[in-house]
Amino acid sequence: MNFAEAESYLYSLGNEVEAIKLGLENIRALLAELGNPQEKYLKVQVAGTNGKGSVCVFLDSICRQADVKTGLYTSPHLISITERIKINGADIGEDDFASLATLVRKTSERLLAEGTLTYTPTFFEQVTAIALVAFAKAGVELAILETGLGGRLDATTAANAEIAAITHIDFDHQEHLGDTIEEIADEKAAIIRADTQAVIIGRQSPNALEVIWDRLRRLQYHPRNIMECAVIFDESALGNPVRMLPSEIGLLGAHQIENAEVAIMLAYGLRGHFYIADDQIRLGLRNARHPGRLEYIGNLLLDGAHNVSGAKALLHFLTYVEKRPLTMIFGAMRDKNVGEIAGILWPRAERLILTQPSNSRALTAEELSEFLPENIDPKKVVLTVSVEEALAVASSDEFVVVTGSLYLVGEVKNLLNN
Repeated sequence: MNFAEAESYLYSLGNEVEAIKLGLENIRALLAELGNPQEKYLKVQVAGTNGKGSVCVFLDSICRQADVKTGLYTSPHLISITERIKINGADIGEDDFASLATLVRKTSERLLAEGTLTYTPTFFEQVTAIALVAFAKAGVELAILETGLGGRLDATTAANAEIAAITHIDFDHQEHLGDTIEEIADEKAAIIRADTQAVIIGRQSPNALEVIWDRLRRLQYHPRNIMECAVIFDESALGNPVRMLPSEIGLLGAHQIENAEVAIMLAYGLRGHFYIADDQIRLGLRNARHPGRLEYIGNLLLDGAHNVSGAKALLHFLTYVEKRPLTMIFGAMRDKNVGEIAGILWPRAERLILTQPSNSRALTAEELSEFLPENIDPKKVVLTVSVEEALAVASSDEFVVVTGSLYLVGEVKNLLNN
């Protein structure tokens, strides 16, 4: 397959959320047939509700400052599927992606025909396999893996990462992970195994933290291998840990300080494998970039806040940092808590443009309008049928915030590029 054919084939497997099949048997069998590429390098896996992508980006930037050859696997992508797989900071090439996608597809089809696999590996499973093989072929020293959904049954967990990190846990994807913080935390904490070399715990609510610690106790995990950010940064348990102000890191927003904490702790955890100096940590945090997360492009501010925690973080930024009057372009997926997100963000807008991203899970503008809070004048709301129309409705002399979904942000970036 060439790149266009590979991309078309993968998308034909279905939407990565709607067609998801949580479980590890298929992906483990596929990886085994591919030679278990994940065993050829050290791995860090990051799970959590919010911030896991930012943590991965921070850590990748830190490690590259320390001349560690890295592979970075994140999701979703904004414009090109190749964004999900980075080697030493650069997206995988289209030809390399197509070649590996062909290998994974042929292997999957053969295993399915032999009865080794119970179903055709999903979009996310196949892209995960492509990434893990790509890292082995490139000879990376460290692979940084962002968990796709949950943790216990996510395809990235089949890589058996030696180091695990859990960012802040909150409500999202309840249809897959459970309706309580405890259930969600249990799914994410399952990335920790008895032989995990180090565990980094980001700041958590008491209920989520107790679930994580309960798993550690059941595994009889040694306390010296656990780094809990709240303890370390409040009590300086490591003596003199690297500290950064929001103005000193490359990603905008006060919430990124918590993500930077986790990345710093991960860098400390990696010091048993690589030389990583404090100055390299600082430079890595300062140089990190994560498109679509509080990203300015001209008069637009793009932020893929797609759950309640993300909406609160964006509102904090729009309250204390970016205080200009704004027009908001908003689109969302139908499995999200749109009512609560709308109540948080929409009152901040002088004008609200509702739209529908090109995604099978997206709500229409009319469906979104049903969530309009009572304190918002309907006259300031504009309904559009496409993201292109939404951008056209927004004036070039307005400050425009685009939010509600990373898929919306990606579509806007693609339209701007073209």
